[in-house]
Amino acid sequence: MKMKNKNKESKLLEKILEMFSDTKIGEIMTSPVIVVTPETSIKQVKNIMKIKKISGLPVVKKGLKIEGIISIEDIINVLEKGNLKDPVMKWMTEEVKVLNEEDTLADFIQISKKYNFGRYPVINDEKKVIGIVTKYDIISWLFKKLGTIYIHDNRREKILDQEYISKLTDEILDDKKISFKFEIDYNDIQKIGIGATKLKSFLKNKSIDEKLIRKISISTYEAEANVVIHSNSYGEIYCWIFEDNIRLLIKDYGKGIENVELAMQEGFSTASEDVRSQGFGAGMGLPNMKRFSDKMTIISEKGKGVIIEMLFYKD
Repeated sequence: MKMKNKNKESKLLEKILEMFSDTKIGEIMTSPVIVVTPETSIKQVKNIMKIKKISGLPVVKKGLKIEGIISIEDIINVLEKGNLKDPVMKWMTEEVKVLNEEDTLADFIQISKKYNFGRYPVINDEKKVIGIVTKYDIISWLFKKLGTIYIHDNRREKILDQEYISKLTDEILDDKKISFKFEIDYNDIQKIGIGATKLKSFLKNKSIDEKLIRKISISTYEAEANVVIHSNSYGEIYCWIFEDNIRLLIKDYGKGIENVELAMQEGFSTASEDVRSQGFGAGMGLPNMKRFSDKMTIISEKGKGVIIEMLFYKD
């Protein structure tokens, strides 16, 4: 499947090069661009990203000269290890590759293949930041040009195309028979619990026993919180309703758990003080999931995410 996706991307890039390779980046970039200074606090950046629904900002000094990039990944790191009052300069990425507005789509493809960054500030001949361009901008622009709406997210394709063999029962959990699915937004800690709430409503509509719904809701909430606080990655909640049980699968593709045995201990937490001050990260997530589910298994590898499967018997 990986090879299939790579072939799709290669063919798409070839078409772009053939049809629009001479197009100027200045015609495609997002402009004007929202920027922050090195002295801006991380909390302010977080609020800007939330309000504007963006995941990265150029950091500029006087005269709009580029100093760095601050992204949602950096914000997550701050939540875990730092303080929201910290200035951007402490957490920004200083290695930034820029494009000139006169550069072409072919230049973008070349630099993307070499560095694979998520976003590139665009400057003019005076070295001033005047825009920003991402792969999504390019793809959206291209298909808009062709009169086609296209939404590309290779990560979701990976999820949808994968089969999962239950580690609890050895049966195949079929993607096509999923009863409930929810995408976890890891960019906003305040959205923790939305997935659990939606699942609770869904189960109520299916006339599932209320006590069982409560156990499932608590377990789902804890798993959802762990994805947002610890994974630094998007995640998904899957639910299957079988004749005699309900199955939950919560997946992320983030940092993984280094020591599962330690993480299972009540009160153990790697969450920062700032995260705890917001009412999360008490170290009861995995213990509560184990307590309220009838069976539970965790698959985790450092740098490759976490898969938690839970089984709840109906009787």
